[in-house]
Amino acid sequence: MNVRPKKALGQHFLTDMSVAARIADTIDLPGYDRLPILEIGPGTGVLTRFLLDKGRELKCIELDSESVRYLAAVYPQLPVIEADFLRLDLRDVYPGPFALIGNYPYNISSQIFFKLLDYKEQIPVCTGMLQREVAERICAAPGTKARGILSVLLQAWYDCEYLFTVSEHVFNPPPKVKSGVLRLVRNGVTDLGCDEALFKKVVKTAFGQRRKTLRNSLGSLIPAGHPLRDHHLMSERPERLSVAQFIELTRALETP
Repeated sequence: MNVRPKKALGQHFLTDMSVAARIADTIDLPGYDRLPILEIGPGTGVLTRFLLDKGRELKCIELDSESVRYLAAVYPQLPVIEADFLRLDLRDVYPGPFALIGNYPYNISSQIFFKLLDYKEQIPVCTGMLQREVAERICAAPGTKARGILSVLLQAWYDCEYLFTVSEHVFNPPPKVKSGVLRLVRNGVTDLGCDEALFKKVVKTAFGQRRKTLRNSLGSLIPAGHPLRDHHLMSERPERLSVAQFIELTRALETP
C-alpha cells in the first residue's frame, strides 16, 4: 500500500530510520518518560514505529485519509484519530498531561506551536522536527535577528532547546530547506505576573513592526500622556528584549 506525499498537506516523508530513531528518543526525559504520547502527522509511520517500541500509551492525529488507511493496516493496534490537529480539542484526546511529538507539517508548523500555548498546562514536554528556520526562531535568544513572536511567547512558558539539524536529502520528496529538531520543556512558570492576554498583544504588536523602536511600534496601545512612552526600553527594537522585559513593559502598561 503506497502513500503519496501531498504538497497541499505539506508532507515530506522521512526515509532515514536512524534520524527517526534519534527524533523519537528526544521525548525520553527523566520525570516525563511515563507520559502518554500524542504524535502529529505520522504519515507512513516512520517515527511511529520507534515510539511504539517505548511501551508508552500512544495516539496519533492524521488528516490524510490515505495515511490513516495505511497506518490501520500496518499498526492495527495503534489508535489513529483522523482529524485536523488545529481544529481538535486536545482534552478530548487526553484529559490529563501528555507529551507531544511529530515530524510537523511545514505549512502549519507555526500554527501548531501557537496552539501548544493554549494547552501548556497539559503538555509539559514537546519535541519534534520542523523547518530549521522556524525551529531556530523558537529557540532564538534576545538580540538575535531570528527572534520573533514565537520566541517570546514560547520561552515565557518553556525552556526551548535546538537539538540538531536534518538534511533535506533524507525525505521524500526532499524539501527545499533543512529541518531542525527541538525540545520544549515547561519551565515551572505558572503566572507571568501580568495580564497574559495583554502580554500576547504587546509581543505581537511589537513584532508587527519589528524594524521600528518600541516607542513607535507600540504607540497604538499606549494612551496619550501615559508614562510608558518614556520608559527606558522604548528606544529598543523588539528582538533585543527578554521575556522578563516584555513582562516589565506589560505591567507598566497596566498601570494608569
